[in-house]
Amino acid sequence: MEEEISAWYDQEGDYLEVIFSRKKGFFRETENDAVMEKVDEEGNILGFSILKVSALSGQQPLSVALRRQTA
Repeated sequence: MEEEISAWYDQEGDYLEVIFSRKKGFFRETENDAVMEKVDEEGNILGFSILKVSALSGQQPLSVALRRQTA
């Protein structure tokens, strides 16, 4: 089964957004200040965004767990 993943990078804003599913949702914080996760009302991961992407150059690989909201 094929799934479409959308990626968008704004060079001027130095912002990367990756969307797995185009559904209504909202962004919430993660353990890393540069990363936000997009979730739906049930907490399912719809995508993520990274601020100041160019600042990551030369650093250790970025690793963040995207977590489903628990009731």
